Amino acid sequence: MTNRKKGDRSRASEPTVPIPTQQHPHRKVFIQTFGCQMNVYDSGKMLAQLREDGFAPTDRADDADLVLINTCSVREKPEHKLHSTIGSLRKLRKKHPFMLGITGCMAQHAGASLFQRYRDVDLVIGPDAVPRIRQLVEDARTQRVLDNQFLEVAEYPFVQQLDPSVAQQVTGLVTIQKGCDNKCTFCIVPMTRGQEVSRPATEIVDEVRRLTEQGVKDVTLIGQNVNSYGLKTGEIPFSELLYRVAEVPGVARLRYTTSHPRDMGEDVVQAYRDLPNLASHLHLPAQTGSNRLLRRMKRFYTRERFLEVVAQLRDARPSLSITTDLIVGFPGETDEDFEQTLSLLHEAPFDGSFSFRYSPRPGTAALRLPEPHDDAKALERLHVLQAQQSELSLASNRRLEGQIHEVLVEKTSRQNDEVLAGRTSCFRTVNFAGSTDLIGSIVSVRILRGYTNSLRGEPLESVETAP
Repeated sequence: MTNRKKGDRSRASEPTVPIPTQQHPHRKVFIQTFGCQMNVYDSGKMLAQLREDGFAPTDRADDADLVLINTCSVREKPEHKLHSTIGSLRKLRKKHPFMLGITGCMAQHAGASLFQRYRDVDLVIGPDAVPRIRQLVEDARTQRVLDNQFLEVAEYPFVQQLDPSVAQQVTGLVTIQKGCDNKCTFCIVPMTRGQEVSRPATEIVDEVRRLTEQGVKDVTLIGQNVNSYGLKTGEIPFSELLYRVAEVPGVARLRYTTSHPRDMGEDVVQAYRDLPNLASHLHLPAQTGSNRLLRRMKRFYTRERFLEVVAQLRDARPSLSITTDLIVGFPGETDEDFEQTLSLLHEAPFDGSFSFRYSPRPGTAALRLPEPHDDAKALERLHVLQAQQSELSLASNRRLEGQIHEVLVEKTSRQNDEVLAGRTSCFRTVNFAGSTDLIGSIVSVRILRGYTNSLRGEPLESVETAP
């Protein structure tokens, strides 16, 4: 099979900032990550490989020999963050020389233009180059390096090394596929992540097992469209993968993201009946409540089908919490279209949503739609939608008051290190007083108060340690 896009894989003769050789034992790398969980996962995999060449992680760019910015292009705002970050790093680099690289989705679609815009950048690589990060960094010691070439589907190698930071984490991410074959008219992902490739199930289960041996108890399987896992390559169906991962010793909770409503089958719905450690939360992007806009977005399901899927899931798991993604201001959106999205909030209803103004992305089909998008109107609608969602989220959380939930303790609160923070199976954040030796345990907590984005509780006397 040929590449969807060849991209570019080249070397330039311009000198770069030298860093110590592979034999140097004290090199440090700073990685700044923007965007989705896929980017977080990729950053961990880059760090895992660079460790083999002697790089140790640092949380300070001014202490690093190598600085990598892992970028996102789903919306315009993350790209603005890159520009701001580069400006700060340029000033810092005058005092403390380091190699500077841009990775991720923006590196993929912007390519060589980043060299033209930022003379300080030494390395530009797309997501498919992550498995080659060691060699590319070594090459960039003497010359600028650009690699945004998509690999052949049959040749794509998933990185096997574990992110070294998992040893300090209760939760862990495991990629099950890369790329996307859908043609959503608003989405740039197929152009930045390439064709969909499913990872072998044996590799996935092995990585989950290695994570649990490191102490991870909450595992999230990630991909652009997890429901289509295995359909192209003859791997087991996604539902079967859920059963296999759920059987791995130490998996106290199993999650996955992101699902496409079109591909949600009855076999996955059945898993919510059969697997007690399959978490009671699902993120199911609706994007809009308007059938007219769903057709324009090429989502290939209707509002009615979406609500049918929601009903089937909640029948299988009545306690299931469902969150979603919503776009306002899509080209041609009318007041009636927007009202249908608002009504979907209440008809579903959603326990939470991530809502955004439509963001025009280069190369997407939505740019060819005849109606211009009205950014001011979109912002006005976004405020209305978010206000209504906040009311629904608050009401949903307050319904949990007085209930007892099993909370997997993840960390201390950012505001108070004497307060612990963890999540319920339905993915609500709960804050309660407790000692740090409870981190990594499942604690029975009575919910005292529900807020819009979190819960406050008190632990019961009995503590059950997660397997």
